[in-house]
Amino acid sequence: MARNVTRFWEWGRKIICVGRNYADHAKELKNAIPTEPVLFLKPPSAYLKEGSPILVPTYSSNLHHEVELGVVIGKSGTGISRESAMEHVAGYVLCLDMTARDIQEECKSKGLPWTLAKAFNTSCPVSEFIPKDKIPDPGNLTLWLKVNDQMRQNGSTSQMIFNIPYLINYISDIISLEEGDLILTGTPKGVSSVQEHDEIQAGIEGIVTMSFKVDRL
Repeated sequence: MARNVTRFWEWGRKIICVGRNYADHAKELKNAIPTEPVLFLKPPSAYLKEGSPILVPTYSSNLHHEVELGVVIGKSGTGISRESAMEHVAGYVLCLDMTARDIQEECKSKGLPWTLAKAFNTSCPVSEFIPKDKIPDPGNLTLWLKVNDQMRQNGSTSQMIFNIPYLINYISDIISLEEGDLILTGTPKGVSSVQEHDEIQAGIEGIVTMSFKVDRL
């Protein structure tokens, strides 16, 4: 039976995230600008839809927002060429990569994986699905995020170090991409902390907006 890709969050099997894909964001966290994509994973249990709150993990006291363009895969493939990469895209979604920054720093200092900082429940809020034809040029979109009506992030996907065809090619050489998978393409500068009761609003200029409250477990 054909699955409905517009509801990928209900059945998609993996979320592949690209870290440090905007130079100014790498710099603000005092990271080197990468020469190849930095990858990490979130489980599908991280998905969150509007109407439910983002929950600060009990073990974190410094939860950060990261607004990102998400790419929804519509056609499976391994070793997908850059030239044919966009044929594998079904559409897009606005995402937040919620990050327990204090835990991430601790993990980095010990040389440990970032799982506790990145993969917790509610760490991947997503907007409604945006069909591919609504975004003819995903490499030139304005992403923005406000906390309590204060602008925190405002950047363009044109600032990505590695563009979408490059990422699809790179990832699919290592991890086969399947229908319903989501690729998070990185965040522009301006990440900052959110607190219980904050309201996060985010958007892709002229295309979609979404809003989430922050709560504690």
